[in-house]
Parts: sequence; structure tokens; C-alpha cells
Amino acid sequence: MENSNQKIRPELEKYYTGPFALLRVAQMKRAWQQKNRRELSWWESTYIPSVFSGLYLTSKHFFHNLNLHICHVVGLRKNERASITYQYPEQPRPLASRLRTRHRLTKREDGSPRCVACMMCETVCPARCIEITAGEHPDPNIEKFPKEFKIDLGKCVYCGFCVEVCPEDAIRMDTGKLDTSEYSRASMIYDKNRLMNE
Repeated sequence: MENSNQKIRPELEKYYTGPFALLRVAQMKRAWQQKNRRELSWWESTYIPSVFSGLYLTSKHFFHNLNLHICHVVGLRKNERASITYQYPEQPRPLASRLRTRHRLTKREDGSPRCVACMMCETVCPARCIEITAGEHPDPNIEKFPKEFKIDLGKCVYCGFCVEVCPEDAIRMDTGKLDTSEYSRASMIYDKNRLMNE
């Protein structure tokens, strides 16, 4: 007598072959989980156990940190860190050195932007938030300069591609300013002068 698994094997093999095999397996697994999900008991359907487990977890963290802070005040357990709350904006949080913050344009010695309008940052930007209009520079040693350089921070995803691709190190994201809130969308567009004064 043939095994029942051997009977259904040819039917199941079609799911495990082809370009969408993994997707089919995931769909089958999800369907099985939905079909075999157990019913909640009356006690579980009141959600009282879930509420108390959440309160227990929150209280455990609260009292653990409170205990550590009290120990730190009296000089004990200095090597164990406790959670702290920064009173933002009065007390700013310390920032990592590699954090990408608001953009700025670097300047030359004469005060003009270092940008040569090569359009690489505009080309690489995935959000298409950079607009550059190139112009002829009065200095014959410099080929081009940006007549207009605009960044729409409302669209920017802070990926940092523009900084990485710039051959002149003209654009940076190291101002340390995180707040980009404005009262209108038009004021989220930073022009060349505003970027150079960051």
C-alpha cells in the first residue's frame, strides 16, 4: 500500500519549482497559520492578561532604572548605565559624529561657493530635490559655478549620496541642525545663500 505522502507528492512538487516557488511556499505557510490559529479563551478575550503583562513589563523597566539612578546618586553601581531622558529642546541630545544633518555649501577663500556645477549631486539624488543652474565663472581658472543651487528639504531623504559623490567637497551634511520645520513648503526650499550661511 502506498504512503499518503507519496500520493500527494507530485501535486506538491509544482509549488516548490519555478520562479515563484518561495512566494508560493510563503503563501501556503500563511494560509496554514490562519487555518490552524487557535481560538482565544474567554479569559484571554477580555484582554486582562495582556494589560497586566504590559503593566508588569513597563513597571519592571521603570523600577530597575529608578533603582540604578538612586544607586548612582549615592555612588554605587557606577559601571551600569541607566536610561536617561533628555529634556529636548532645552537639553539637546548628543549627536554621533557621522550623523547626517542639515546641508551646507562650503566656500572658497573669496567667499564664493566651492561648487563647480558638475550636476553630479543633482543626478545621483534619488528624491530629485536638488536643482542647479550653471553659469560661467568670471575667474578663467574655474570653468563653471552655480547661478542657482536649491535643495527642497521637504523632499530630501537625507541619504547622503550628494555628499559622497561631490568631487569638490562642496556640499556637506555636518551642520548638527536637526530641525527642519517651517510654516510653509516654500520656506523648506533652501537656496545658495541660505546653504552657505548654515
